[in-house]
Amino acid sequence: MIDPYIRQYGKRLYGLCLALCRNSFDADDLYQDTWLKVLRYIGQYRPDMEFEPWLTAICVNTYRNLLRRAARSPVIRNLLETEETQKPLEQIPDSESPDYSSLYTAVDGLPEKLRLAVILFYFQDMELNAAAKVLGIPPGTMKSRLNSARKKLKEALKDEADLPF
Repeated sequence: MIDPYIRQYGKRLYGLCLALCRNSFDADDLYQDTWLKVLRYIGQYRPDMEFEPWLTAICVNTYRNLLRRAARSPVIRNLLETEETQKPLEQIPDSESPDYSSLYTAVDGLPEKLRLAVILFYFQDMELNAAAKVLGIPPGTMKSRLNSARKKLKEALKDEADLPF
């Protein structure tokens, strides 16, 4: 039933899960939870809508629910504060590819609502209106969040002269 969607959108969705969770273990869980919710709610999907923004919204909302649940649980909160999950997006640098680890670290340091805006708009290449719809905010608020994020990133990366921006 959803196999064609998994083939078409699976890799992109997993990339989003990795960007949100910052580690492959949690990303795997988020990926599976997202597809389970898609399977559960596929009857509510309207064919006149684009599928990818609907899928992305399910993923982001599932991630937000996990964050809320973690914030209420002292056990999970302590686990989330371990050194393993505080690592930036894990990248294995090639000798030929540029090192963006400082950028990923700076993005990880953003407040969650700014980080989500950056991930959707820049890392997932979503259009501004689509990303705003996924986050449930007006396009103007999305623009404002992206502007705030750019300012914070510029400040955090002021000593990084070799980043191509």
